[in-house]
Amino acid sequence: MFLLIYTMSLAGNLSMISLIRIETRLHTPMYFFLSNLSLVDITYSFIIAPKALVNFLAEGKVISFAGCATQFFFHSFSVNSEGLLLAVMAYDRFIAICEPLMYTLIMSRKVCVQLVAASYFYASINATVHTGSLFSLSFCGPNIIDHFFCDLPPLQKLSCSDTRMGETVHFLFAAVAALSTILVILVSYVSIMVAILRIRSNEGRHKAFSTCASHLTAVSILYGALFFMYLRPTSSNSSEYDKVVSMFYTLVIPMLNPLIYSLRNKEVKDALRKTICHKIIPH
Repeated sequence: MFLLIYTMSLAGNLSMISLIRIETRLHTPMYFFLSNLSLVDITYSFIIAPKALVNFLAEGKVISFAGCATQFFFHSFSVNSEGLLLAVMAYDRFIAICEPLMYTLIMSRKVCVQLVAASYFYASINATVHTGSLFSLSFCGPNIIDHFFCDLPPLQKLSCSDTRMGETVHFLFAAVAALSTILVILVSYVSIMVAILRIRSNEGRHKAFSTCASHLTAVSILYGALFFMYLRPTSSNSSEYDKVVSMFYTLVIPMLNPLIYSLRNKEVKDALRKTICHKIIPH
């Protein structure tokens, strides 16, 4: 099952990136952000799935301290990058629907690159703080991680240091990142809904809403999984629930994103159909 999910995730996201690069009609800000989201999803899957697959087959399921820290860093970087890119995409949709005449001026190539670079920069700062805070703790053993990758809750349980300060740091940085991205998404979509309701024709409303449907679906799935994991009461089976939810948002969501954006997006479907036809029936 893990191998199938990982293979589909890689194939779907690589296909999305290739299609966006090949098809000139998709050389727009929205698809530039989408190609970066696919790149983050590939990173997400790559840092977790291969090691998990090896551990399923290996008799000794071992990861080094440096390997664990590296995996945790890139996991944290990917989570933060995904949330920030979804916020940037919400802002892009807000400009496209609420300020259509100014869209090409506001969302220039330079601005798009700056928004993506800022997302990666902030995600790397956040991941560095999380990783430094966690791996500066003392681990006295037994160093057995009750999880399929190096995640925050199971690693904190292994520490023999006082984790209260680290937990506070993690909470503050995670809260700032989550609240800022959610606020941008909420404000953008409230403004979009107001703008859509002002459109008189049903066809115009449907067209405006359809451009946001895929993004709303991706946002709902990601934040639904994260809220379910981090905003529920702790119980005796919480570690088992954590494994299931972690598998969903680290492996299943990267597989679903290209499907969501291709199946619910007419431009992507038309570009895919055109590319396939050109390969089968070349001019």
